[in-house]
Amino acid sequence: MRVARISFRGKTFYAVREEESFRLLSSFPEKDFVFTGEEVDLTEARLLSPSVPSKIVALGLNYKDHARELGLPLPQEPLIFLKPPSAVIGPEEEIILPPESKRVDYEAELAVVIGKRARRVPPEKALDYVLGYTCFNDVTARDLQKKDGQWTRAKSFDTFAPFGPWIETDLEPFNLKVRSYLNGKICQDSSTAELIFSVPEIISFISHVMTLEPGDVIATGTPPGIGPLSPGDTIEIEVEGIGRLRNFAASS
Repeated sequence: MRVARISFRGKTFYAVREEESFRLLSSFPEKDFVFTGEEVDLTEARLLSPSVPSKIVALGLNYKDHARELGLPLPQEPLIFLKPPSAVIGPEEEIILPPESKRVDYEAELAVVIGKRARRVPPEKALDYVLGYTCFNDVTARDLQKKDGQWTRAKSFDTFAPFGPWIETDLEPFNLKVRSYLNGKICQDSSTAELIFSVPEIISFISHVMTLEPGDVIATGTPPGIGPLSPGDTIEIEVEGIGRLRNFAASS
């Protein structure tokens, strides 16, 4: 199923996307899918970010081909960092390029959306805590990342965490194509088969550091081919089996 969060007539709903409509849910499907019995035509609703995370946990350097591109050794354990919920935007929204940065990059990623509270879960049980998967753009002020040494400022500007368009629940995360398109031109093209740390390993590792709550997002890292955004650009993130997330770069 494709779980979406939509805006309709001034109100926000969780819903399941069907061929021609959204079937409304009573709430975020933490335990069960409870339908209200109401439907909304696809053309009458606006897609929002598909969850409201309490936190976004992201990984650095988690693709073998990206490590080869940079000439870096493979990390011994996942390198994690946080992006704030205030950075979240949904499909078709603008990524605002802040005046504090001279270079803002796109990063295509598969994201995991947590479905139930996870604390110290073993890898073999980790996927039991997943609602589904979505597309994520880990927008980064590259010059500030290099300047600061630590990544909080570079990763945290408002609009720097686009994800969507929905959460795909019927998907295996182990061999999915991950691509980015800048103004229609393909820039990144890899597969989650290149992940250094698998999705179950990532979830388990993070859950031994912090409790993951329903709706939380884990961005699993980006493949090679990242590059800068300019005002007026259209950036699309595509993950096989999910679809495309499209956003537009704009000056502040």
